[in-house]
Parts: sequence; structure tokens; C-alpha cells
Amino acid sequence: MAASDPIRVLVADELSTAAVDIMTNAGLSVDVNTGLPPNQLAEIIGSYDGLAVRSATKVTDPILERATRLKIVGRAGVGVDNIDVNAATWRKVLVINTPSGNAIAAGELAVALMFALARKIPQATASMKKGEWEKKKFMGVEITGKTLGVVGLGNIGRQVAERAVGLKMKVVAHDPYLAAGAALPAGVQAVGLDDLLKQADFITLHLPLVADTKNLFGAQTLGKMKKGAYLINAARGGVVNEADLEVALTSGHLAGAAVDVFETEPPGAIPLLALDNVIASPHIGASTKEAQQKVAVELAEVFVDFLKHGKVRNAVNRL
Repeated sequence: MAASDPIRVLVADELSTAAVDIMTNAGLSVDVNTGLPPNQLAEIIGSYDGLAVRSATKVTDPILERATRLKIVGRAGVGVDNIDVNAATWRKVLVINTPSGNAIAAGELAVALMFALARKIPQATASMKKGEWEKKKFMGVEITGKTLGVVGLGNIGRQVAERAVGLKMKVVAHDPYLAAGAALPAGVQAVGLDDLLKQADFITLHLPLVADTKNLFGAQTLGKMKKGAYLINAARGGVVNEADLEVALTSGHLAGAAVDVFETEPPGAIPLLALDNVIASPHIGASTKEAQQKVAVELAEVFVDFLKHGKVRNAVNRL
């Protein structure tokens, strides 16, 4: 790249225009080209210093191999499972995410799903739209006084835990990555995973999908949950084994589940979605106007800091 060449950034997924404005105003040359198939992305990626994505674009090793001048890949969101971080690290490409921008949105969704499960709101709505009036069919439970188990106490998990305390729930939390002695939100008790499984009436998951968490909630873990408990997964699909969850629900061991994320997305007509005690949404944890604005702005500011000034923030890997 010649000294006079502009610093070029490719926005490969839908992103708020605020991000483009911030980078452009800082002197970066920004191209918005979304929905590219892998072969087309590979053809053009060699011209860019930065690549901004959400979850749709897969940044694989073959893509990175062609990215000869790429310095940074940024995900507008928390999870980076659509980016080959190891390949990026080997090629000296910084990977960053935006861990705080969608925390409120994702946390509020988990709480909303808990209420929807407790009161069977989606099922009641579907019944009403069919012209039915079946009050007895939709007997629910109260959440006041119940125990909520929060698995994963990062930015999102803390949002949920704090709100649950305000809802007069007993809140227990387990986070395998939480440093010993780390401060917990007021009213939240740290426990081991087995203790959490035994105590919790509702369990909400807020873990990344890594080797240690893949299928963490499979047959054995689900079997340790309190009989009649509810499971909420708005984290990553692979954390829960969908076939094992279906068994736990159809056997009556669990009372219900709310699922916003799936092992394969979109999941297709999987048996889990046919169950009456399952409510589902299409990975909408970060789908609020406010969250999309915040993650876009955060990503753009990190890109400017790094590409213009060499400052590193929100790094997922170490070069």
C-alpha cells in the first residue's frame, strides 16, 4: 500500500449508517457491500485494511488468506463464532467485538422470555387468534420468590441478574470464567453449577460458544435440573443439545424452554419447535434500534482508534 493510499474499510453486513459516518468523518474510505457470497468476498478482500461484519458473513481461513492487507476484523456484537479467530491471529489480523453495546437488549430479551414462559403468553396469543377462549389451559406460575439461575455473569448475565433481584427473585449465578473474589451484583450469590441446577426454578444461559461450553446443557446437565424448571437460552445455540432438550421437555422433567438461538440458523423444522411448551424467536437478542446503533458506533470508534492511531480496544485475540 502506497503512503498516499486511503485506509479502506469494507462493511460486509447491515450496519447503522452512524458507523459509516464516524469512519468516513475520521478520514477512512468506507465501502458498504452486504450479502456477498464467500467467493466474491474473497475476490475483493485483498483491497481492504478493515472488515466490519455482524453474524451473516463468515470470515473463514480461505477469506483471510486472500486478505493480504487486512489489519482488523470487527464484529458488531458479542460472539465471534463466525470469525476464524485462530486463522486471523496467525495472519496478524486483530479481531474485535462490541461487548457492551447489546447487553441491555439481550438481557431484556432473556427477562421477557422468562415472563413469557411463566405465563404462556405466546401460546395464549396463538389460541386467541384462532378464536378460542381457554383460560384454564394457560395456567402459569409467578416469578416472585422463585430462584433464577444465571449461567454466565458477563455483561449480559449481569443485566439479567440485576433485574431479577429487582423482581424479588432469589438469584444464584455460576460463571466458570469469573475471577475468584470478583464483585457480584447486589443480591446475587455465586454457587457451583450443580448447586445452581438443583436450586433454580428458571435457568438463563449467557455463555460464549467455545470448546468447554459446547453441549454443556446436554442430557446429564438437563437431568440435574430441578423437576418442573424452565430453561432460557438467548446465548448461543450450541451450548444446549437440542435433541436432549426435547427429551427433557417431552418426558415432563422440564416444564418449558425459551430458545432464541439454535445449533444451525435458521434451524428448519426441528422437532423441538413442534413442542407446545417451547417458545422461540429468531436470534433477536440484539434486535433493538438502540442496540444496533450502539454496537455500530462502538465498532466504528474502535476501527478509527486502531487504524488511525494504533490504539487497541475490545480485542478478542492477541497478536
